[in-house]
Amino acid sequence: MKSIGMILQSVIDGHRLSKENAVRLFKECRDLPALGRAADTVTRRLHPENYRTYNIDRNINYTNICAAVCKFCAFYRKPQDKDAYVLSREELCHKIEETIALGGDQALLQGGMHPSLKLEWYEDLLSFLKERYPTFNLHAFSPPEIWHFHKLNKIPLKDVLARLKKAGLGSLPGGGGEILVDRVRKELTINKCLSDDWIDVHRQWHLLGGISTCTMMFGHVETLEERVESLDRLRMLQDETRGFTAFICWTFQPENTDLQNIPPAGSHEYLKTQAIARLYLDNIPNIQSSWVTQGLKMGQLALQFGANDMGSLMIEENVVSAAGTVHHLTLDQIKSAIRELGYIPKQRNVRYEIIEPVDKPAASRSLPLSLA
Repeated sequence: MKSIGMILQSVIDGHRLSKENAVRLFKECRDLPALGRAADTVTRRLHPENYRTYNIDRNINYTNICAAVCKFCAFYRKPQDKDAYVLSREELCHKIEETIALGGDQALLQGGMHPSLKLEWYEDLLSFLKERYPTFNLHAFSPPEIWHFHKLNKIPLKDVLARLKKAGLGSLPGGGGEILVDRVRKELTINKCLSDDWIDVHRQWHLLGGISTCTMMFGHVETLEERVESLDRLRMLQDETRGFTAFICWTFQPENTDLQNIPPAGSHEYLKTQAIARLYLDNIPNIQSSWVTQGLKMGQLALQFGANDMGSLMIEENVVSAAGTVHHLTLDQIKSAIRELGYIPKQRNVRYEIIEPVDKPAASRSLPLSLA
């Protein structure tokens, strides 16, 4: 049996990490710096450039009304709740225009699985926004939402995605991934797509020529073996389609949720999981740091544990903050974090193409989080 050091060296040398050895790294590797060095070596091989990237976008939750019940979610509301909402087009335009004014080029547009909005409503929304902001990317609708559209409208999944793409959908986020193991998903949620469904949404989108990101929320009811199984599902799909541009993982935030009795995973577990993900996901080119859940210093350290991207300025974020975790960074802080590690900070788009930003003083600040 290989030692932990031999496993790390094998991956550094370019050999694919097996599921069994990934589980061993989770269970037996006590040397976090060695794990980080291995992940950083792989990252530098994939990204030998002298820069690290960031993005300026905004998480816009167009509705908080959701037909699913997720034990880990403090954000969703039922239609009859007093604080349930669907944003007007005027509100959406205001948020997008604020994002553009700060140098942003896209919005992450997600909501709950609304029980009555039909597919035509989403098509009309995308068409309206694309006509008004033709160069602004709509990174929209998580796979559970897409699956919900498919089931609610009784339209084939491929047709749903083709219609949304025609209407202006630019790229697909990886939200709702959690852990791609049905035992876990059934324990965490009701009325939400299972693992094969989540995977198939991305598969069909990739077959249409679309790109997407993938995610993992960990540190709740999953086992370490299930954490690796989730990574393996992503790697297998990427082998098949090559449609994922990036992977993002974060720790479950228990406050204000039905799982608040679960002790939150700490920074050690976050760095370890991200490093192993970088070693395992050898076919996904980019890893995003999760400073939103970890804060500035851990978000920065993540750039030495497998990440090559600091993620977004996150002008607005509502779901994680509803669970009690709120970290605010300015653009200057993000850039400084990258520079302190010896890299040049560069803005990128959803395809990880470098953007030459217009220098605007307003881009040095972040806007307050809000639902409105």
